Amino acid sequence: MNEGLQTICYIVASVLFILALGGLSNQETARRGNLYGMIGMGLALAATILGPEVHGAGYAWLIIAMVIGSAIGLFLAKRVQMTEMPELVAILHSFVGMAAVLVGYAGYFGIAGDSGHTMEGAAKTIYEIEIYIGVLIGAVTFTGSVVAFGKLKGIITSKPLTLTGRHWMNLGLGVACIILGGVFVGGEHSSGAVTALIVMTLIAFIFGVHMVMAIGGADMPVVVSMLNSYSGWAAAATGFMLNNDLLIVTGALVGSSGAILSYIMCRAMNRKFISVIAGGFGSEGGVAAPAADGEQQEYAPETSADETAEMLLNAKEVVIVPGYGMAVAQAQHTINDITRKLRAKDINVRFAIHPVAGRMPGHMNVLLAEAKVPYDVVLEMDEINDDLPQVDVVLVIGANDIVNPSALDDPNSPIAGMPVLEVWNSGTVVVMKRGRGVGYAGVDNPLFFRDNTRMLYGDAKASVDAILADIS
Repeated sequence: MNEGLQTICYIVASVLFILALGGLSNQETARRGNLYGMIGMGLALAATILGPEVHGAGYAWLIIAMVIGSAIGLFLAKRVQMTEMPELVAILHSFVGMAAVLVGYAGYFGIAGDSGHTMEGAAKTIYEIEIYIGVLIGAVTFTGSVVAFGKLKGIITSKPLTLTGRHWMNLGLGVACIILGGVFVGGEHSSGAVTALIVMTLIAFIFGVHMVMAIGGADMPVVVSMLNSYSGWAAAATGFMLNNDLLIVTGALVGSSGAILSYIMCRAMNRKFISVIAGGFGSEGGVAAPAADGEQQEYAPETSADETAEMLLNAKEVVIVPGYGMAVAQAQHTINDITRKLRAKDINVRFAIHPVAGRMPGHMNVLLAEAKVPYDVVLEMDEINDDLPQVDVVLVIGANDIVNPSALDDPNSPIAGMPVLEVWNSGTVVVMKRGRGVGYAGVDNPLFFRDNTRMLYGDAKASVDAILADIS
């Protein structure tokens, strides 16, 4: 394949990637968007493999790499559960980051090994800047994504690590990277330049760890989106290093879309992007709210599955609020069955989705789509909050922080100002929880002490199965 035909294939692939992003922005067109993305990636791979850059033994190495990568991808796709998708996304981001680091080092030492150097003057300086930035972003993305994986997996605590003077530490690391960049660029491949690159990489690794460790559990969906953006910019930087236009365009698409999504999520949470990076959200756990006489309030009365089923059958308006607990219990399919049976009895059932429900952007939407819940009954927070006072029963399944009234009532709460689903305004709220622990952000929830709340403890799957049996 000549260079001109390869360029045409890259342009077509870029258009398909743009169409994929457009399709993924809407539930009804998400499948088509995925198809566009797969076709675009297939075309991009074919154009790269058959392009003029690959020849001779290069084909053998490419085939080996593709077979290994495809086998790993197929294994993960078959084994990973929907509840583990956030962890999978996080670890995949780390792969992109490490790839940028390795490509950067390979590119740098490749030039260093050429007799007489293949680049000189401004071109060489620009190339070294591209390498430096690519390695920097890639290293931060790698370790940050690994830590995010650990937090989402539960290996690392979701509470933020707030070291004394952490902001000064981050500033110092940033200044050090700038100084080392000056030593590296124009260093003529001296030992000092190589040392500067290595030291900067280690600093970037440390910064990635510290940055995500300082971020609390409630901000993890934003972190996943942010790391997605970082991985895009790392890919774009790799494209500049490899002089690959498609990689530049694709990386820029991922980077910019991830940044926009992070901004949208921060706005939905009434958070500033810088404050998310600074961390500390959810660092203060709460205790049960004291009553007027100074004694601890009692938890709301417990209910049972059959009582919950009766409440649902006697209601005219029902809203279901899914959370991570529903994902863990894999209860979405039973919830869909309950929804169908209630709607068959002329009971209006809708779903309320908070922007940061779950562990990654759109997590609940993906689960409900997998269970074939109709798209038209799945509403965003802003679309349904005003309707909640007219709702008879709200069923909260494994959600905590996104239905916490202290975000609006308590200015001293760690989540003060965060928009939440105001479920307490409905007639009755049934909260399904495993136990009496706090949510992922580590903040206690006064909803569990309200008069119109009923607590249904136990495994969410077992509870909804029992409710379905009683409705039938």
